[in-house]
Amino acid sequence: MMDCASSAESCGGAYAYGLLLSALSLVPIWHYALGACLGFVVVLYRFLECHLFEDLVSRLRSSPPQFTFNSSSDVYAAVVSKCRILHGKYLATPWLASPHLQTVFLNFFGRPPSFSYRRQMFRTSDGGTIALDWVLTSDVSGGAFHKESSISKDDTTPIVVVVPGLTSDSCSAYLKHLAFNTAKSGWNVVVSNHRGLGGVSVTSDCFYNAGWTEDVRVVIDYLHNEYPKATLFVVGTSIGANILVKYLGEEGENIPVAGAVAVCSPWDLLIGDRFISRGLRQKLYDRALTIGLQGYAQLHQPRYSRLADWEGIRKSRSIRDFDNYATCLVGKFETADTYYRRCSSANYVGSVAVPLLCISALDDPVCTREAIPWDECRANKNIVLVTPRHGGHLAFFEGITATSLWWVRAVNEFLHVLHSSPCMHVKKSQTSARHSALESSIDQGPYVNVADGMVAAMGSEHTKDAVVEEEMVIQKTPKAKTEETSLDAEKNAHIAGTYGSSKISQNPAGIQDAKPMDVSTSVLRSINQITRVTRRSIWLLAYIAVVTSWPIVGSALGVVFKGKLRNMLPAVLRGRQIGRGAPV
Repeated sequence: MMDCASSAESCGGAYAYGLLLSALSLVPIWHYALGACLGFVVVLYRFLECHLFEDLVSRLRSSPPQFTFNSSSDVYAAVVSKCRILHGKYLATPWLASPHLQTVFLNFFGRPPSFSYRRQMFRTSDGGTIALDWVLTSDVSGGAFHKESSISKDDTTPIVVVVPGLTSDSCSAYLKHLAFNTAKSGWNVVVSNHRGLGGVSVTSDCFYNAGWTEDVRVVIDYLHNEYPKATLFVVGTSIGANILVKYLGEEGENIPVAGAVAVCSPWDLLIGDRFISRGLRQKLYDRALTIGLQGYAQLHQPRYSRLADWEGIRKSRSIRDFDNYATCLVGKFETADTYYRRCSSANYVGSVAVPLLCISALDDPVCTREAIPWDECRANKNIVLVTPRHGGHLAFFEGITATSLWWVRAVNEFLHVLHSSPCMHVKKSQTSARHSALESSIDQGPYVNVADGMVAAMGSEHTKDAVVEEEMVIQKTPKAKTEETSLDAEKNAHIAGTYGSSKISQNPAGIQDAKPMDVSTSVLRSINQITRVTRRSIWLLAYIAVVTSWPIVGSALGVVFKGKLRNMLPAVLRGRQIGRGAPV
């Protein structure tokens, strides 16, 4: 009985499955194809992190970007609060409603405006070459490109300096968007390409990296001295934003920059390294960026083969591999983590002293939101952090045709409002900065350094500012207009860097007549300068001299008068005994 029941049950189950298969066979094949397509779309929609439906809902309600700033920030109250674009809604192009689609479309297409740059070759004191690509407002006026005009030394038109991202140059789509629209708005733009990029060879053993601020420093110093009446603004993108924020933090208030903008900065390179190697999507970006770095190294293989591990560079599969085999060896970093920690701009946010607008998309697939220094930005009154929910990495396409970038319009609006506000940063005069540094150093520092007739306390922050100011003047290179002036500029820069004096660079012919400075003359000049600064410094130095030299002086006196004291002691004792009536 049991066997018959079980066999009937199995036969019934098989019959049921047969009926189900028969029913499924009656469904048209195109229904299955449609279902498979829908399933693939859902999986792809989730994988690409699309937000099309979210954007459709947000059109019915206001969803402005999130702002992070100090409650007493004048930059927000007087500048950012008046920027309509920043406070408006950002809606991505519907067919690019994904951070990955936007980022990929920007790199492969981008739809940049058509125009040409004016190239200027800039030589640094170490022999490096930087390509400065200019776009003047007169070049794009009226929708046409003109090259008849040039910038005069007394031109007051503001200049926007652009620092590109990793392996990017002035021909990158997003930089052409920024340069063209900024020049169209009435300002002059110069893209400071990294060493070895922009079609320029590396002419020294120094390569740029994520924390290399020296090139930005000398370029801004050159522009400030070449066009002293033009207001300088700086915009950094991606790695360029990290370099910019680090440079602003290093310089503090003693900087010729009126305002700055950092777009899609990685902030913390160590967190970014962990993030970009975490999932499949991020690993794709990691591999793509590594291929770009390997292409950059291929352009300069002779120097990389000599300074780094070329075989390791060739086999690199991630940015970290490239940094281990190239960046750390060239930049003299112990490990990749050491490089990431030292070069992260998040460590310098608190020292930024100029108005700084930071734009970072929360869905950035390359620079994660986990690295954003929220508290540090909130604590600094000069920084306003804007974090839209969407935008990708340096993309922020808007409109049906995706011909414009939202962040470009937002940056231009912020800079123009800042330029007409009292919040612009004004660099302290060189003379007053050096005077205050000398005075505070002598009054506060117990250790004194005498060199080239200048006296300053060791370990003082003001002294550091004065030294940076002097170095900036020394490293300035005149604008290269012709081959002859360029050669003269290189010769003067080499002479100035050798002898360490801005006066020598102005009159190189007098170098042959220069004689070594007498030590006594140097000391007398130092004392005279100290006397002119403050009288009590003399007493301070005298006190230091007495305290520090007393043990030596006391020992010397003890040796000299030791014999006399021995002869005097018996006579004194004998006199005391006579006074007491003791027998002689």
